Amino acid sequence: MSGTSNKLNKGSGQPAEGQQAEQRFGILPHPAKTNNPADLADPPQPGAGLNSKPEFQAFHAREPHLPSQELLNKLEAPLSREELRKRAEELNNST
Repeated sequence: MSGTSNKLNKGSGQPAEGQQAEQRFGILPHPAKTNNPADLADPPQPGAGLNSKPEFQAFHAREPHLPSQELLNKLEAPLSREELRKRAEELNNST
C-alpha cells in the first residue's frame, strides 16, 4: 500500500514529480462489419501460396465438366473384365 502512495501525489491521482505515468490501454473497436471471416481476408496475391493460384482452387468449381461429343467419339472403348484380368496377370507376372 505504501508503494502506491509513494508513486501518486496525495489524493490527486497524478504521478508525483520525477515519476513516469503508468501506461493505460483502451478497448478498440473490431474492424469487422459482419460476422463472416472472409470479409477480413485480403484478396489473393501472386506468389502468396496455394490459395493464390486458381488451378489449386478446385473447391470454387461451379459445375462438372462435360466433354464435347467430338471428344467422346475420339475415346477408345473400355476393356471388358476378361481383358482387364488378362492384362493384370501380364503385369503381375512380368516382375
